[in-house]
Amino acid sequence: MNRKSKIQRKTSETSIVVELDVDGTGQYQVETGIQFLNHMLESFARHSLFDLKVEASGDVEIDDHHTVEDVGIVLGEALHEALGNKKGIRRMAHALIPMDESLAMVAVDLSGRSYTVFDFQFHQDKVGDLSTENVSHFLESLAQTGKINLHARCEGENDHHQVEAIFKALARALYDATRVIHDMVPSTKGII
Repeated sequence: MNRKSKIQRKTSETSIVVELDVDGTGQYQVETGIQFLNHMLESFARHSLFDLKVEASGDVEIDDHHTVEDVGIVLGEALHEALGNKKGIRRMAHALIPMDESLAMVAVDLSGRSYTVFDFQFHQDKVGDLSTENVSHFLESLAQTGKINLHARCEGENDHHQVEAIFKALARALYDATRVIHDMVPSTKGII
C-alpha cells in the first residue's frame, strides 16, 4: 500500500507544496515563514509518525492568516488523497495529551464528512509569530479538505502549551485513525 501524496496550491496570496507519507517514521522538513507554525507541524509529524514536507510562502508581511489557512487546506487535501478509499483503516480515534498544566483532547472520524467542534480559549493574541485565532482556523481548514469530523478541546493557562498539546493530540488521533487493521471499508455504506 502506497499511502503518499503531493499536493500543490498557488494563489495570489500563497504558494504551498505539501508531501505526505502516512506510513512514514516522523521525518519532516517544514518551512512556512511562520516559525511557531513550523514548530507545530514538526511536532505533528513526529507524533503522528507521518513523513511531512511543507514548503510555503505567503503574504506574512500582512499577517499569518492566509498562510496558516492554506497550509491547513493543502495538508487536509494531502491526507485525504493519501488515504484513498480508506479500505481497512480504523477510521475513528482519539487522544488525550497533557503538556505541563494543559490538557488537550482530540477525537477524529475520517468519515468523509467534515465537521468541527472546538472548546479552547487562549489568553494572548499570539504565540510567537502565530496568531492564536488562527489555530482553530488551521484545524477547520484541515478538517474541511481532509473530510474529517474533528473535535478538539483544551484546558490550560499557557497558550504555547495549549497549542502544542492540541497539535500533539491531533497527531496521535490521526495516527491511530489511519492504521490499517482489516481489509474492509469501515462503513456500513461500503464507501467513505
